[in-house]
Amino acid sequence: QLEDSGGGLVQAGASLRLSCAASERTFSSYSIGWFRQAPGKEREFVGFIGWRAINTNFADSVKDRFTISRDNDENTAYLQMNRLKPEDTAIYYCAAKDYQPSRDAGEYDYWGQGTQVTVSS
Repeated sequence: QLEDSGGGLVQAGASLRLSCAASERTFSSYSIGWFRQAPGKEREFVGFIGWRAINTNFADSVKDRFTISRDNDENTAYLQMNRLKPEDTAIYYCAAKDYQPSRDAGEYDYWGQGTQVTVSS
């Protein structure tokens, strides 16, 4: 089970850090992906961090502004979002899958409930 949190309303240029907390003791064997869905749009890939935390990957739209980290001792992953833009407004979801990460939402087995991020201009 995943619980994502940390969303809110911010102005353009601000930062937010989202958290994804897992109840599983096997969290360290899961890769974590972040996805987002804006109103009227399909869910899209934001970034992932591999289960070993060695590799990360990001969508082109965020790769110079967002980072992902994880603390396996705390069973938590983080999405650090900097220099936020109005087009980043969406519901953000974290997701988990065994071992190898993926940019494909369909490959993830577990999902958080989502947290709203709103960026005003």
